[in-house]
Amino acid sequence: MPELPEVETVRCGLAPVMENAVIARADVNRPDLRWPFPERMAERLSGQKVERLRRRSKYILADLASGESLLIHLGMSGRMLISGDPLGKFVNDHPSPEKHDHVVLHMSNGARITFNDPRRFGAMDLMDTATADQHKLLAVLGPEPLGNDFHEAHLIAALKGRNMPIKSALLDQRIVAGLGNIYVCETLYRAGISPACKAGRISAVRVAALVPIIRQVLSEAIKAGGSSLRDFRQADGELGYFQHRFDVYGREGQACRTPDCGNIIGRIVQSGRSSFYCPTCQR
Repeated sequence: MPELPEVETVRCGLAPVMENAVIARADVNRPDLRWPFPERMAERLSGQKVERLRRRSKYILADLASGESLLIHLGMSGRMLISGDPLGKFVNDHPSPEKHDHVVLHMSNGARITFNDPRRFGAMDLMDTATADQHKLLAVLGPEPLGNDFHEAHLIAALKGRNMPIKSALLDQRIVAGLGNIYVCETLYRAGISPACKAGRISAVRVAALVPIIRQVLSEAIKAGGSSLRDFRQADGELGYFQHRFDVYGREGQACRTPDCGNIIGRIVQSGRSSFYCPTCQR
């Protein structure tokens, strides 16, 4: 599933052709994805100006002139594809419709935004912009890791007394929003912390040090356009390249990249997810 850097990369790709543009027509080609679409979705989107495109955790939010916001979740295989871009950054011609093109936004500037999702684990919803943070999917989220509300004091307090492994704690969206398996593995490697360490037993100093490392890992991944694993593509169809920089993720059995370490990357399974780590460098 795309994590924060991948979703932010898609948002950045969509912004130039969606912000301050009007959705001339919306085509909704099925009644649902992971959940049913909201009532009259095509009608409520058609003719609306997109005033702002933002991200909350792994969700993209398009704030409309109507006072509603369109929530987009990519799921496991969802892609937002741009064609006919008037800015000349993407493919000029609109491709032929595909089987899994479930929602198509025809923009007044000539661009076409297609939500393609073969596995149909993605989702879309409409909500009042003013109370969007109270939506059931957003209300439970913790602070954004790149925002001001995510800081050392917050993380220390959130992990205090927790008996769960630190890997599981950082994946808890109530503690910090947007982190997923890939970037937690990379963060813990840089911090020198084993994914199996109990969160509540890690010293406050080491917990505090996680905050800038999390921000650094995410910022580097966003700059690289995310990680193209399985189905993820950027909005222009290009691949992300952060996967070429992985220190531990997916590198089981390969040499640790820490100079003079000499050990190999191991893998354990936690809550059904693979955790990659160096047994020597991470304690």
